[in-house]
Amino acid sequence: MTTERPRTLVMTQHRFGGPEVLEIEERPRPVPAPGEVLLRVRAAGVNAVDLLARSGTAPLYGEPPFTLGLDVSGVVEAVGDSVTGLRPGDEAFARIEAGGYATHVTAPAAHFAPKPATLDHIHAAAAPTATLTAWQALIDIGQVGPGTRVLIHAAAGGVGHAAVQLAKAEGAHVIGTARAANHAFLHGLGADELIDYTTTDFTDAVHDIDVALDLIGGDYGPRTLNTLRPNGLLVAAIPGNLGLSPEEVEARGMRFAVVRSEPSGERLAKIAALLASDRIRIHVEAALPFTEVAKAHELGEAGHAKGKLVLVLSD
Repeated sequence: MTTERPRTLVMTQHRFGGPEVLEIEERPRPVPAPGEVLLRVRAAGVNAVDLLARSGTAPLYGEPPFTLGLDVSGVVEAVGDSVTGLRPGDEAFARIEAGGYATHVTAPAAHFAPKPATLDHIHAAAAPTATLTAWQALIDIGQVGPGTRVLIHAAAGGVGHAAVQLAKAEGAHVIGTARAANHAFLHGLGADELIDYTTTDFTDAVHDIDVALDLIGGDYGPRTLNTLRPNGLLVAAIPGNLGLSPEEVEARGMRFAVVRSEPSGERLAKIAALLASDRIRIHVEAALPFTEVAKAHELGEAGHAKGKLVLVLSD
């Protein structure tokens, strides 16, 4: 007599396209390999890169089928051999490589950190990619600190609003570009100056920037060079068109770096301490049921959500 392997639900796609290509499938539940964790996902974050991968604009995972989802929070169900620090029943969150739009996911234990007890799964799932991208850009590369003048584009977005708070936590002077409707929100997070990009050219309003974080791409990179000090740093954290090359930036006596967010449980544990102490607060614009993933992608593509969108998975 054979026992049927437990099942899991996965939100997958078999072709590139709009939100309608996302569909639920039932599959055998994954088993953690040595060094891996099996997580029962309670919430999964929706990131801008998910929308680009789904449509094929940025074919990050090759040809479909594949399962989107970089950010997860949930409960550890099992661990593989050689895993220490996490046990079944522990609450954990992570930035993984892919596959987070599912009721269960396996990933290396090194990608996970214990979920702060003060955070629910929805806010924990909203945090990893946004905060890790901001950390890598501003701390690891930018080395911002007291007195550093930091410019953050798309400051009210998922990465942007985390970057505003992280820069302030390091003592920087933070300037952001955002619609006027989001200025009160960003002032509440600590932004020192804000520019409404719909009415004001930021290159006329901002100067002597030490570190600029481009979360938009296109012509924003070249234009942002006009705001930097000599030897200032432009960090691009976008999967698409950077708008310039390192050689162009260096020719103008400035520095350029590209951030590709990557998993790191070690960094995430440090970020968890900031989240637990409320020095960084992740804003969730909407938390939708797992089955409404298409609606979440539609909201993301509308482009005006503050903070993050999250999918909630029921028991």
